[in-house]
Amino acid sequence: MTDPTRRILLGRIHGAFGVRGELRVESFTDPETELFRYQPWTLRDAQGRERAMEGARGRPTPKGVVATLPGVEDRDGADALRGTEIWVARSALPPPSPDEFYWVDLEGLRVRNVEGIDFGTVAFVFSTGANDVLVVRDDARERMVPFVRPDYVREIDIDAGTILVDWDPDF
Repeated sequence: MTDPTRRILLGRIHGAFGVRGELRVESFTDPETELFRYQPWTLRDAQGRERAMEGARGRPTPKGVVATLPGVEDRDGADALRGTEIWVARSALPPPSPDEFYWVDLEGLRVRNVEGIDFGTVAFVFSTGANDVLVVRDDARERMVPFVRPDYVREIDIDAGTILVDWDPDF
């Protein structure tokens, strides 16, 4: 989290919405329209080319979030951005509330269980609907640990870069 160059993937452009250059956007923020609070954006296309962009505006619709971007004025311009990822600097996000965490801040943390067995590091986190899950990898295997506090996830120390879990190493 202290790396000033660290960026977070917050959305993806899925193509045109109508004929006036509006875009269908998948937002990974909650609520979805919070995406527009965090600017400037870095737009990354499928070939890895990037460009900075400010001034995006958006609105919710029954079919998802619709955005307008400066310089995108017609359907062809909007369709040209299909598949483009929306990245923002981690520093653009507000600090989490006490005892809350951004998933991205958990990535890379070292995980060990209460018996002291090292599980590896958090590769990523995903949601099952019922709860979130830590995907922890080392050189030999991958483990999925339910992010259920305090039952399975006992302690998180962002500053020390560690997570303590109560989880069977063979599971």
